[in-house]
Amino acid sequence: MTNRTTAGRVTRWAKGTAVTAVSAVVCFGIWTSCRSWAQGVRDASGDAFLAGSLESLLAGIAGVLSMPLLLWAGMRLLGERGNHLLLLGGTVAWFLIGGHVVENAVGDGATAAFLALFAVLGGLAALTQPRPA
Repeated sequence: MTNRTTAGRVTRWAKGTAVTAVSAVVCFGIWTSCRSWAQGVRDASGDAFLAGSLESLLAGIAGVLSMPLLLWAGMRLLGERGNHLLLLGGTVAWFLIGGHVVENAVGDGATAAFLALFAVLGGLAALTQPRPA
């Protein structure tokens, strides 16, 4: 019984890590492309007051709110339930880690390291699940 439980936890960890890694890459792409769009609007508007502010806000919202949706969909596609902590922790961690990577435009190596860190954190969060009642 212990081996089966351990194997199940390892499988859940692997699924959580993989889903988190793919979600991080997709959300990074969404956020950076929306950020480029906002920068283009800002540049095209010249000296207009608050030019591109709404677009920047929308870029941040799209970049952050797509994460829980992708995490949930990925884990459900792989047959895992009880992903509450992964969704909550992943969203908060993505806001901090993804926000730092996108908004501060760190280098390629640092981006890869931060996305890998996020995937590891997601895998650890995937290990937790509520106990059945």
